[in-house]
Amino acid sequence: MSNAYFKLQMPDNEPVNSYLPGTPARAALKAELARQASTQVEIPLVIGGKEIFTGTTGKSVMPHDHQHVLATFHMAGEKELKEAVEASMRAKAEWEAMPWEHRAAVFLKAADLLAGPWRDRVNAATMLGQSKTAFQAEIDSACELADFLRFNVYFTQQIYAEQPNNTPGVWNRTEYRPLDGFVAAISPFNFTSIGGNLCTAPAIAGNTVVWKPASTAVLSNYYFFKVLEEAGLPAGVINFVPCRGTDVSKYILTDPRLAGFHFTGSTEVFRSVWSLVGEHIGSYINYPRLVGETGGKDFVFAHKSAQVAPLVTALVRGAFEYQGQKCSAASRAFIPASLWPQVKERMLGEISKLKVGDIQDFSNFMGAVIDANSFETIKGFIDRANQSPEAEVLCGGYDDSKGWFISPTVIQAQKADYESMVKEIFGPVLTVYVYPDEELEKTLELCDTATPYALTGAIFAQDRQAIVEMERRLSNAAGNFYINDKPTGAVIGQQPFGGARASGTNDKAGSLLNMYRWISPRTLKESFVPAETVSYPFMEEA
Repeated sequence: MSNAYFKLQMPDNEPVNSYLPGTPARAALKAELARQASTQVEIPLVIGGKEIFTGTTGKSVMPHDHQHVLATFHMAGEKELKEAVEASMRAKAEWEAMPWEHRAAVFLKAADLLAGPWRDRVNAATMLGQSKTAFQAEIDSACELADFLRFNVYFTQQIYAEQPNNTPGVWNRTEYRPLDGFVAAISPFNFTSIGGNLCTAPAIAGNTVVWKPASTAVLSNYYFFKVLEEAGLPAGVINFVPCRGTDVSKYILTDPRLAGFHFTGSTEVFRSVWSLVGEHIGSYINYPRLVGETGGKDFVFAHKSAQVAPLVTALVRGAFEYQGQKCSAASRAFIPASLWPQVKERMLGEISKLKVGDIQDFSNFMGAVIDANSFETIKGFIDRANQSPEAEVLCGGYDDSKGWFISPTVIQAQKADYESMVKEIFGPVLTVYVYPDEELEKTLELCDTATPYALTGAIFAQDRQAIVEMERRLSNAAGNFYINDKPTGAVIGQQPFGGARASGTNDKAGSLLNMYRWISPRTLKESFVPAETVSYPFMEEA
């Protein structure tokens, strides 16, 4: 057996392809888009390495062309979900006993496969199935997902190397075990990389996983699962089970062997899971680790000293890239009255240039929102704003005749607590509140307290003292805080991501902090020269 200590250097972030006209990367991606658009895929469950076709199916469609079916996916029920748990438990002993360098190699290989031969396939599936532009897919399903794999291996190595101090005659050691049981992962539609991270982060630490992908992201998530298989992931380490969320609650989250839950999604769902686990807390072998990143109502707050051009760029990109369907998307803005005329004119001018449509047309800035339910929810906010004396729709609209298209929409609210200033929308709607310059302190307080969320936020100012004050006053309002930049685009290894309050447990995906959550340490003390007497020296008489 090898006794070498295999050390990895900190990875570099995966370079982002430009997909400029005339480049081979652009031509290859366009070809793969055409291939996938002309193909229908049948997607099975994968449990214990076996493909299972249940006959209970759902459809993956293009959001920007909702009559176009990309795939049919089979769904798990009670029988399959319980088998997935058993498969994960059967795989557990051998997986956690595998030498660390071999476990790590699986995910490092997966990252290279994803960044290389699988790049176009996963990116194209993300574009077509989740209506992402080429750039938004590239930074997500290629770069960020490869970064998650490489950096999480590196972070785990850092944890393993951390060891306690010793005293003469004693050797203290810490063993970093996986959790005692299995981990359940439920992932969202909006980032293919999140789906990949939620299931692989616990697995990198030696856990086995039951993974429910979002029904609206099954295609890209399935292709990533195939990447893991090609990389040599043993059967049963991750089990791929598209299903209804209610069935996960019934048959997975109440299992006594549940050791951890890795989640990104709505605040309401995470709270219901927390309640469910609480109701069954006496039946679990361990206290389950609950790790969740949930909602956001992310802000951009401008000071009167802010520069207009960068502020407008941050508002437009932050609010409307990927149709505002990022947990971090700019959803509310606080603009001083002295800057508002310039900001309004420039922002509406920039928005008027944005094209919305089929993401296979690379000139489009936006695609469609994910499904009919999302479309109806966002439409409701726009309709109510059009009818309200407390709001004015400055631009925007919607059309679902072919795709679920919402145009970039800006609402000016007369009150800081108008509904679209405080409720999560998860669509391309930015609400602006214009505040009197002299009411900076009061408005900062409103920004901090008006919503229950605390995920991301950005401030814009040139006055350094104002930056210091705004940063201090908003210290608990955002887990990811940006100064003179948009509140989106966190990069692994640079800006660990997560927030608190109603936005989640702030366990910082893409960092060492998140990897600690999937580890159960054991401390070992070995005495080389054990004591042979019972009494202590202080007990002797003088």
